[in-house]
Amino acid sequence: MLRTDLDKTMLATPGSPPVRWRVSEGLTAYEEALATMETEVAAIADGEADELVWLVEHPPIYTAGTSADPKDLIDKQRFPVFATGRGGEYTYHGPGQRVVYVMLDLKRRRQDVRAYVAALEDVIIRTLDAMNVRGERREERVGVWVRRPEKPLLADGTMTEDKIAALGIRLRRWVSFHGLSLNVEPDLGHFSGIVPCGISAYGVTSLVDLGLPVTMADVDIHLRQSFEQVFGETAICPSSAS
Repeated sequence: MLRTDLDKTMLATPGSPPVRWRVSEGLTAYEEALATMETEVAAIADGEADELVWLVEHPPIYTAGTSADPKDLIDKQRFPVFATGRGGEYTYHGPGQRVVYVMLDLKRRRQDVRAYVAALEDVIIRTLDAMNVRGERREERVGVWVRRPEKPLLADGTMTEDKIAALGIRLRRWVSFHGLSLNVEPDLGHFSGIVPCGISAYGVTSLVDLGLPVTMADVDIHLRQSFEQVFGETAICPSSAS
């Protein structure tokens, strides 16, 4: 079954507490994010903490997923490179990009990895739709894509598409971590140091690159609304500065 055809609603079992929704101000060091996720995921799996969605921005870095090909790291000296246990290949994180770490207990939802990935894609697609941008999934490429009819056709004669959001997940004891990144207004030139997600035929874009004068706060509002449509109720945690 295609991801498009899967049931993408993943509500928690009745009586479950709302998902904590936390937004960190400033730039969060990647090492701090990894350590925090490890702690939170362990607590969620042990039943000692409620589920958590954590929104951050990072300093400029490259991260390598478990399928990363070393040849796709074009510029090894440009930014720090972190090996990480999430799925996927190389990606870039940096200022102007909203990174969303999603720590959910799929035992309270559905123990279906493909449906979970499709649900995360759906959150992004709904978020973009709220801003009048048509995001689309591609069965052969994880992430969310935007058609660019104003650009030259690809070598095979098909329409150019740019990636606007990336996904990379990991599960431990059926609790998810890592998550997704949505390009709001990052420096798109920073992606040139890697082959993003191992795909060289397509480019990357952002909301501002598409002509939308949006702020990160605008995007966060739509992200939360879209997340609740797919995964259920959230409760805002106090903001934290990094």
